[in-house]
Amino acid sequence: MQRMNAAEVAPEAYRAVMGLEKYVRANVEHTVLELVKLRASMLNGCAFCVDMHSRDALSAGESSRRLFAVAAWREAPFFDERERTALALTDAVTRLGEHGVPDDVWDAAAKVWSEKELADLVMAIATINVWNRIAVTTQAQPPAEV
Repeated sequence: MQRMNAAEVAPEAYRAVMGLEKYVRANVEHTVLELVKLRASMLNGCAFCVDMHSRDALSAGESSRRLFAVAAWREAPFFDERERTALALTDAVTRLGEHGVPDDVWDAAAKVWSEKELADLVMAIATINVWNRIAVTTQAQPPAEV
């Protein structure tokens, strides 16, 4: 059972996060954005977001094979270099430890993404992590029927 509806309790804060969401939707490649959202949501154990983003990606034409493989993306042959570096950066930012994002992860991403694209990608990863933390904390549940 959901603990609270943060959008109702703190609508101004919700709108602020939605502003970030609108920004990343307009500035990050759609396919990469959905992969990043799904991967971070898996790492954070956010059932609500895993459900939403897998359905969104399927609706946008993404294959179920690639979506299932996001859980094991390092071993899966289905992702190109840009997608792989985005997923690696997602893992590093989502699991941010005391030493931050490793240089090798950052350097690999910086080789295939422009500085602006990389900034937007970091914003996308940060944004989905905010959504995950809100949904997990409030115990948001996926819809029973879609």
